[in-house]
Amino acid sequence: MARHATDHGREPSQRQLRVGELIRRTLSDVLNRGEIHDPDLNRMSITVGEVRTSPDLRVATAYVMPLGGGHRDEALDALRRNRSELRRAVNKGLTLKFSPELRFVIDESFDRMDETRRLLNQDDVRRDLDED
Repeated sequence: MARHATDHGREPSQRQLRVGELIRRTLSDVLNRGEIHDPDLNRMSITVGEVRTSPDLRVATAYVMPLGGGHRDEALDALRRNRSELRRAVNKGLTLKFSPELRFVIDESFDRMDETRRLLNQDDVRRDLDED
Protein backbone atom coordinates (compact mmCIF):
# COMPACT_ATOMS: atom_id res chain seq x y z
CA MET A 1 0.00 0.00 0.00
CA ALA A 2 1.25 3.48 -0.76
CA ARG A 3 2.69 5.44 2.12
CA HIS A 4 0.96 8.64 3.12
CA ALA A 5 2.80 11.84 3.92
CA THR A 6 4.09 11.94 7.46
CA ASP A 7 3.66 14.79 9.91
CA HIS A 8 6.31 17.46 9.48
CA GLY A 9 8.14 15.38 6.85
CA ARG A 10 9.64 12.95 9.39
CA GLU A 11 9.64 9.24 8.75
CA PRO A 12 7.70 7.21 11.30
CA SER A 13 9.67 5.20 13.84
CA GLN A 14 9.64 1.40 13.82
CA ARG A 15 7.39 1.52 16.89
CA GLN A 16 4.91 3.81 15.11
CA LEU A 17 4.86 1.48 12.11
CA ARG A 18 4.42 -1.60 14.29
CA VAL A 19 1.62 -0.07 16.39
CA GLY A 20 -0.06 1.35 13.27
CA GLU A 21 -0.12 -2.10 11.69
CA LEU A 22 -1.49 -3.69 14.87
CA ILE A 23 -4.26 -1.09 14.99
CA ARG A 24 -4.98 -1.60 11.27
CA ARG A 25 -5.35 -5.37 11.68
CA THR A 26 -7.46 -5.06 14.83
CA LEU A 27 -9.70 -2.38 13.31
CA SER A 28 -10.12 -4.45 10.12
CA ASP A 29 -11.08 -7.51 12.18
CA VAL A 30 -13.59 -5.54 14.26
CA LEU A 31 -15.22 -4.12 11.11
CA ASN A 32 -15.22 -7.47 9.28
CA ARG A 33 -16.86 -9.27 12.19
CA GLY A 34 -19.52 -6.58 12.58
CA GLU A 35 -18.79 -6.12 16.29
CA ILE A 36 -20.04 -2.52 16.40
CA HIS A 37 -23.67 -1.97 17.39
CA ASP A 38 -24.56 0.13 14.34
CA PRO A 39 -26.46 -1.62 11.55
CA ASP A 40 -25.45 1.07 9.02
CA LEU A 41 -21.76 0.46 9.70
CA ASN A 42 -22.17 -3.32 9.74
CA ARG A 43 -23.81 -3.25 6.29
CA MET A 44 -20.71 -1.63 4.80
CA SER A 45 -17.56 -3.38 3.73
CA ILE A 46 -14.71 -1.03 4.57
CA THR A 47 -11.04 -1.59 3.78
CA VAL A 48 -8.50 -0.18 6.22
CA GLY A 49 -5.48 0.37 3.99
CA GLU A 50 -3.13 1.90 6.52
CA VAL A 51 -3.04 3.38 10.01
CA ARG A 52 -0.58 6.10 10.85
CA THR A 53 0.15 6.99 14.47
CA SER A 54 1.46 10.20 15.97
CA PRO A 55 4.97 10.04 17.48
CA ASP A 56 3.47 9.77 20.99
CA LEU A 57 1.02 7.04 19.80
CA ARG A 58 -1.95 8.99 21.18
CA VAL A 59 -3.57 9.61 17.77
CA ALA A 60 -4.12 6.98 15.09
CA THR A 61 -5.31 8.05 11.64
CA ALA A 62 -6.96 5.23 9.71
CA TYR A 63 -6.98 5.51 5.90
CA VAL A 64 -10.17 3.77 4.81
CA MET A 65 -12.13 3.02 1.64
CA PRO A 66 -15.58 1.48 1.29
CA LEU A 67 -15.77 -1.49 -1.05
CA GLY A 68 -16.08 -0.25 -4.63
CA GLY A 69 -15.11 3.29 -3.61
CA GLY A 70 -18.70 4.54 -3.36
CA HIS A 71 -20.58 5.95 -0.38
CA ARG A 72 -17.42 7.51 1.04
CA ASP A 73 -19.21 10.19 3.04
CA GLU A 74 -21.63 7.68 4.56
CA ALA A 75 -18.72 5.40 5.54
CA LEU A 76 -16.81 8.26 7.18
CA ASP A 77 -19.96 9.41 9.00
CA ALA A 78 -20.61 5.88 10.32
CA LEU A 79 -17.00 5.41 11.43
CA ARG A 80 -16.87 8.80 13.12
CA ARG A 81 -20.25 8.25 14.79
CA ASN A 82 -18.93 4.98 16.26
CA ARG A 83 -15.45 6.28 17.07
CA SER A 84 -15.74 5.59 20.84
CA GLU A 85 -16.95 2.02 20.42
CA LEU A 86 -14.29 1.35 17.78
CA ARG A 87 -11.64 2.79 20.08
CA ARG A 88 -12.70 0.48 22.92
CA ALA A 89 -12.77 -2.54 20.61
CA VAL A 90 -9.31 -1.75 19.21
CA ASN A 91 -7.90 -1.10 22.68
CA LYS A 92 -9.03 -4.57 23.84
CA GLY A 93 -6.67 -6.11 21.31
CA LEU A 94 -3.68 -3.92 22.17
CA THR A 95 -1.45 -3.50 25.18
CA LEU A 96 -0.66 0.18 24.98
CA LYS A 97 -0.26 2.64 27.82
CA PHE A 98 -2.85 4.91 26.18
CA SER A 99 -5.79 4.09 23.95
CA PRO A 100 -5.17 6.14 20.80
CA GLU A 101 -7.77 8.57 19.55
CA LEU A 102 -9.05 7.25 16.22
CA ARG A 103 -9.39 9.51 13.20
CA PHE A 104 -10.72 8.40 9.84
CA VAL A 105 -9.91 9.74 6.38
CA ILE A 106 -10.53 8.39 2.90
CA ASP A 107 -7.56 6.52 1.45
CA GLU A 108 -6.80 8.39 -1.77
CA SER A 109 -4.04 5.95 -2.80
CA PHE A 110 -6.64 3.78 -4.59
CA ASP A 111 -7.64 6.78 -6.74
CA ARG A 112 -3.99 7.55 -7.49
CA MET A 113 -3.37 3.94 -8.55
CA ASP A 114 -6.40 4.02 -10.86
CA GLU A 115 -5.23 7.30 -12.40
CA THR A 116 -1.71 5.92 -12.91
CA ARG A 117 -3.14 2.81 -14.58
CA ARG A 118 -5.31 4.99 -16.82
CA LEU A 119 -2.32 7.11 -17.84
CA LEU A 120 -0.14 4.08 -18.54
CA ASN A 121 -2.83 2.61 -20.78
CA GLN A 122 -3.03 5.67 -23.05
CA ASP A 123 -1.85 4.86 -26.58
CA ASP A 124 0.85 7.55 -26.72
CA VAL A 125 2.25 6.54 -23.32
CA ARG A 126 2.23 2.84 -24.22
CA ARG A 127 4.02 3.67 -27.47
CA ASP A 128 6.69 5.63 -25.55
CA LEU A 129 7.14 2.81 -23.05
CA ASP A 130 7.39 0.18 -25.79
CA GLU A 131 10.16 2.15 -27.57
CA ASP A 132 12.55 1.72 -24.63
